[in-house]
Amino acid sequence: MAKQLEITDAAPLARFQQRALMVGIVGLAAGAIGGFMDPGQLLRSWLVAFLFCVGLTLGSLALLMLQHLSGGQWGMVSRRVFEAATRTIPFVALCFVPVLIGLPTLFEWARPEAAENAIIQAKAGYLNTSFFIVRGVVFFAFWTVCVFLLNRWSAEQDTGQATTPADSVRFRKVSAPGLLFLVITVTLASVDWVMSLDPEWFSTIFGLITIQGWGLTALALTIVVLSKLTDVAPFSDFLTKRHFHDLGKLLLAFVMLWAYLNFSQFLIIWSGNLPEEIPWYVRRTTGNWGYVAIALVLGHFAIPFTLLLSQDLKKRPALLARVATFIIAMRLVDLIWLVVPEFRSGGLLIHWMDLAVPVGLTGIWLFLFARNLRSRALLPLNDPYFKEAFAHEAH
Repeated sequence: MAKQLEITDAAPLARFQQRALMVGIVGLAAGAIGGFMDPGQLLRSWLVAFLFCVGLTLGSLALLMLQHLSGGQWGMVSRRVFEAATRTIPFVALCFVPVLIGLPTLFEWARPEAAENAIIQAKAGYLNTSFFIVRGVVFFAFWTVCVFLLNRWSAEQDTGQATTPADSVRFRKVSAPGLLFLVITVTLASVDWVMSLDPEWFSTIFGLITIQGWGLTALALTIVVLSKLTDVAPFSDFLTKRHFHDLGKLLLAFVMLWAYLNFSQFLIIWSGNLPEEIPWYVRRTTGNWGYVAIALVLGHFAIPFTLLLSQDLKKRPALLARVATFIIAMRLVDLIWLVVPEFRSGGLLIHWMDLAVPVGLTGIWLFLFARNLRSRALLPLNDPYFKEAFAHEAH
């Protein structure tokens, strides 16, 4: 069993890691040059990049907890990808520091003139710098503890220290309440980091939209990674078209849920027609931003939905990976659409740094992710539930 745990051909991961590092360095170097000319724009672009990377990490953490609770082969073949992504949590925590430094630049409520705004003052008990920092520290502390425990126990399985069903119960004991509190903390984080960019706007469904979107990004990345490792042992002995079909169906469900939640939010605000709510959508559906909104409807839902209905496509890893890559790109567009109109409602829609900095920071994230993935076994073969899930395959 120990021999099966080894990666017999690490070349695909090594190439991926090198290319990710190169892209990351080039993107961040371009952002640094742009930052000398416009520090405020660099901070705004950094916020988009940070949100995209933290979404990859926490979306993977949510899927990891879900896998421990639900079981199934889809999760067994994906678990180490989820775990490798979650272990980037120290990096994304470090990326949060520039956001804290740039609070007055990014958030209206953190500026001195906010004292003259009656609506902001009514929310000052929550929207203040000190409490904002405390909440951020608490969020990352909780996420880090969950990541540490789930990854530590998984490593113990690999070394043969904890391979009985009784040892595996602790994964569920953490994942069950952990998933609940993850949803709560991500909801609060989405309020702090995105919704409070417009302190007068609010949506009770925005937290669900955030956690679902982050889960979609993480799932799409997992499909892309697995498609590149189908010929690498031990995946070559276990990963089949049926697993990609299952992951493709889950991807389709996430795409549909994204559309449902976003349309529900839009419909409720449109029907309510309240002056404190509609300006948020007006900025994002009029002028040039209206074309971006249409692109999201088509590219984030209509096109992937139509393609993923094909059973044949979902069983072909290369084609499914292309759809997943397209979805990841649209996830970045969606994030830009949520954040950037608060700073730039007309004229030039997207600054070049809004693309360069997220691509650069994501490149560094992918470099660390690939390094994490290479450092451990690609499949949890010592997990007793793995043996149970694949028992009928052996026969």
